[in-house]
Amino acid sequence: MALTLRYLPMLHHLFPIFLLATAVQAAPVFIGTNTGKSSTSKGIYLADFNAETGQLSEPTLAAEYQNPGFLTLHPTQPILYACGQPNAPFPDGSASVAGFRIGPDHQLSFLGEASAGGKGACHLTVDATGKCVAVSNYGDGTLATVLLNEAGAPGAIASAVAHTGSGPMKPRQDGPHAHGVYFDAANKHLLVPDLGLDQVLIYPFDAATSKLGSPLPSITTAPGAGPRHLAFTPDGKQLYVLNELSNTVLAASYADGKTTSLGSVPTLPTDFTGVSTSAEITVHPNGKFIYSSNRGHDSLTVYARDAQTGTLTIVQNIPCGGKTPRHFTIDPSGKWILCAHQNSNTISVLALDPSTGKLSPASCTVTSPSPICLVFARQ
Repeated sequence: MALTLRYLPMLHHLFPIFLLATAVQAAPVFIGTNTGKSSTSKGIYLADFNAETGQLSEPTLAAEYQNPGFLTLHPTQPILYACGQPNAPFPDGSASVAGFRIGPDHQLSFLGEASAGGKGACHLTVDATGKCVAVSNYGDGTLATVLLNEAGAPGAIASAVAHTGSGPMKPRQDGPHAHGVYFDAANKHLLVPDLGLDQVLIYPFDAATSKLGSPLPSITTAPGAGPRHLAFTPDGKQLYVLNELSNTVLAASYADGKTTSLGSVPTLPTDFTGVSTSAEITVHPNGKFIYSSNRGHDSLTVYARDAQTGTLTIVQNIPCGGKTPRHFTIDPSGKWILCAHQNSNTISVLALDPSTGKLSPASCTVTSPSPICLVFARQ
């Protein structure tokens, strides 16, 4: 039935409410990218995700920067950090850590940059106090803690560690390759998976000085496994290490820097014979399910987690919706996974059932230049 003029005053008053409801549903997502010669990317991109519909908007440029691969947020301030390549080269040729203030419209303004303490920076995270950012450098196997000033800009290096050694899988393990950095829930230890050494090194961390102590006994994986990333359970009592080269997940208990292995499970179907490498792992906020991605097989694997024993059982393996799922993230509602496909230049959305952990086929796919990291803005 057509609306008559007598309804227009009512609509006039309701229209702002409609707009507010739409705005509440939109969750901003920052996208880290590769800006190399073969890419059309110019830096960090921004898209909006609607958790009611599962729709992701087409990304737009939020800030220009060179190779802002991995991204992370400040724990309290509206600041986004990226590891990449500096605007002006550092004398030692090191990679960079850059800070960007997040504006009311979620556009980014450059705060500053500092040395990452090594070459080929690939992962970073901010400690719980917001006083430093830790960064791992794949290129030369170093890691560093970089001090943050009151404005949140990165500055001097508090601690720098250079790993040494190698592994059996040449050439990928011809030397150390620090691939991730993770503070524990107590903010007392920094865990560092090193793909080249088949170890997850564990360093005491002094939050007052942002300095690292001498390493504790590490988690040692199977030879040639190539630990890449890890994820803690919500209670911090267990963790899961993703091994890139062996395509396995190692479960371990955790308490105050001490670990005990709980066994491993594969990331790929038993009948797969092609070439694939694991890329990312995360734990669902409800702690019941673990997710990992497979580059080559181009899929996501779902595991059910036994909360008592920490052991995993494969629930599902499903196509991710694109090529080379470098990174993925679960949205704040816990009902969707957004997956970044580096080689098909796309991001796909897959519905997630929090009661079973299972994923549905990709329902929305948007174009995005060389996406390699997805981070939801804090709201």
